[in-house]
Amino acid sequence: QVQLVESGGGSVQAGGSLRLSCAASGATYRTYLTMGWFRQAPGKEREGVAAINSVGSTRYADSVKGRFTISKDVVENTMYLQMNSLKPEDTAMYFCAAGSPALSVQDSAFRYWGQGTQVTVSS
Repeated sequence: QVQLVESGGGSVQAGGSLRLSCAASGATYRTYLTMGWFRQAPGKEREGVAAINSVGSTRYADSVKGRFTISKDVVENTMYLQMNSLKPEDTAMYFCAAGSPALSVQDSAFRYWGQGTQVTVSS
C-alpha cells in the first residue's frame, strides 16, 4: 500500500519561502515513477505545479518557474518542493502525487495521492 505524507506547509508573508516534503512508503522507488506536486485553491480546479521523474528530469508550471524547485532524495524516498518568492496567489492546498508513467503535470496521469498540506501567503 503506497502512502504519501506531505509536511512543511504553513503561513508566510509574500516574498517568503517554504519547503514542502513528501515522504513515500509502501513500495520501491520504481513504483513511484514520476512524482509531482499539485495545488488546489478554494473554488478552483487542481493544477499541476511541478514534477520529477526517475532520472531527475523536471517540469514546472509557467506560474512557478524560477521560484519553485522540485527535488527528491531516492535513499530517503522523499520529495521536496522549495518555494521562494511566494505570492498570495500561491495560497492553496498542496498535494504530493506519484505513479505517473511520464514526466507530466497532468493530475490524471498520477496514481497515488497524499492528503495535502496547506500553504497560505499573506500580502
